[in-house]
Amino acid sequence: MNTPRILTLCLLPLSAAPLAAQSAPSSVFIEALTWEEIRDRIAAGSTTIIIPTAGTEQKGPHMVMGEHKYVMEYTMNEVARTLGNALVSPIITYVPEGSWGDEPTGHMRMPGTITLPGEWFRDLLTHTAKSHAAGGFTDIVFVGDSGGNQRGMSAVTDQLNREWAGTGIRAHFIGDYYAKSSEDINALMKSLGFTDAQIGSHAGLLDTSQMLFVNPNHVRMDKAAPDGGFEGSGVSGDPSLATAALGEVQLRIKIDNALAQIRASIESR
Repeated sequence: MNTPRILTLCLLPLSAAPLAAQSAPSSVFIEALTWEEIRDRIAAGSTTIIIPTAGTEQKGPHMVMGEHKYVMEYTMNEVARTLGNALVSPIITYVPEGSWGDEPTGHMRMPGTITLPGEWFRDLLTHTAKSHAAGGFTDIVFVGDSGGNQRGMSAVTDQLNREWAGTGIRAHFIGDYYAKSSEDINALMKSLGFTDAQIGSHAGLLDTSQMLFVNPNHVRMDKAAPDGGFEGSGVSGDPSLATAALGEVQLRIKIDNALAQIRASIESR
């Protein structure tokens, strides 16, 4: 038995692994960076931080609860890389989703949904933004993939800009990512022949197409049906018509609208 050779072969992966792990990461997500890497990127000009908000909410019988988060991971990666001077904060997935109690409202009617009172959501945004400002970021950008998040982000942006007046730090609410994109995407889908009923408003043609493009493993197409297939399914629209190709086009609209508004907002200051 050649013991020295066996020991050499066993030790090879151990000696090679640290070498592979030493290369600097190219991620724009601060979760994947060390504090020194973040400090150095800020010093090199990456002074914009994007704070994305998503949600943990029901998406019908055919799609996972984290749809908004997975979409934001894709879109914010594209936005930050295209800007070239931006990093991305951890995606906030605790947002207003209705109320719990004896008679839950909104998406709280379905198990797995997590809600946060509006004032707590605004506090969370405020503390997150101030943390990043303390770390050296000067442009704090709020972007949300869910309708229930928009008002809170807008209010916090206004509040922070009043507090930060004259400091060189500014908050930006990028509502076009959601509102303008919703209008643009709906117009596009109608031009392709889809009806309002097929497009829907939640977990339907649009959300499902986007999730199919980002990660088809998170969609159960065998359970996709018009309006979820039964009353109280949580679906509005026809997810059975969704395709990854449609999702890619829709997400490009979101990305382009976000980029345009972020650039305009930062330049205007």
